[in-house]
Amino acid sequence: MNPDITQSLKNAENTLRDFIATILQNQLGNDWEDKCGVSPDRIGHWRERKEVERKRQKGGAVEERLIYYADFYDLPIILKKHWNHFADALGDWKTMEIYLNELGTLRDPDAHRRELLPHQKQLAAGIAGEIRNRLIRYRSKLETNDDCFPRIECARDSLGHQIIPVGMRNTSITGSILRPGDIIEFVVTANDPMGEDLIYGFALSGRTPEKWQDSNEFQITITEAYIAKNWFIELCVMSKRDYHAQSYCDDKVSFGYTVLPAKK
Repeated sequence: MNPDITQSLKNAENTLRDFIATILQNQLGNDWEDKCGVSPDRIGHWRERKEVERKRQKGGAVEERLIYYADFYDLPIILKKHWNHFADALGDWKTMEIYLNELGTLRDPDAHRRELLPHQKQLAAGIAGEIRNRLIRYRSKLETNDDCFPRIECARDSLGHQIIPVGMRNTSITGSILRPGDIIEFVVTANDPMGEDLIYGFALSGRTPEKWQDSNEFQITITEAYIAKNWFIELCVMSKRDYHAQSYCDDKVSFGYTVLPAKK
């Protein structure tokens, strides 16, 4: 499968996972997984996968949210069971059910051991994009009551941490330790509801971005100046229009790290 299509499908799937977790935690409480409509056996399987991943990482970054260990076909079950909580964002259930069934088929590695055909790639990208756009429009209306501002869909660092903003959750305290000389990379995926080009910037520990660029990829070399118990990098996006959602950008997310002195 084309790497761009694979990432597009992954972004849409993870955006759904995060949205489901945020909405149902608000509606059902912290034990929402046990009330989500999936069988206890399936929930147990999620927990087993999480434990396997924890052992495999051996101290590395592990995704703590249980929903990330669910199979894709678990997601439509949860959505249908609680559709009254998701309809405002995702629209008609019958349409969304068709979208999810198509995505499930296109992403199935057993069904597609060969390269997808061009029309299948277009279909996958179109459905994935439509799902992400619906969630972005929903979030935009909640926060600004308008559809005119770009939104970050996903931000990732090279250490395996990821932020998919839902509601006001846009910061990741990674727990990772960095030292001078380390190089860390970031990729930001964003969407403009008006379809125009975006520019990207980053700011260190609460400053405003000093430079904007067309590329959505950044590379930062850690220096002694960054040594701190809590060191943050803020990734920003904005349109080239004259107005913006915030004072110096349209949307932003932050990753937090601990930066220690170099080992002697």
